[in-house]
Amino acid sequence: MGCLVALFALISPRLALFFIFLFSDLLSDAFDSWLLPLLGFFLLPWTTLAYAVMWTVGTDKVSGFEWFIVVLAFFVDLSSYAQGGRARDARV
Repeated sequence: MGCLVALFALISPRLALFFIFLFSDLLSDAFDSWLLPLLGFFLLPWTTLAYAVMWTVGTDKVSGFEWFIVVLAFFVDLSSYAQGGRARDARV
């Protein structure tokens, strides 16, 4: 199951989040409410996915090097928004 989710994450982080939501307790373990994963699904999918995975890697918290992975995913999300803006400006 883990390799399948990793493959979905490479294709689309939203698809991976959807399958994690359906088939595991990872999101409910990592987040206290349903609101943050829902917002993360629409706004910051890579960051949400990285935080949920890093939560389960260690001791049920994100600490140390795990924060580096989450921040790196945040920059990937930001770069996708910047790339979309550049593509939109190039079409005009």
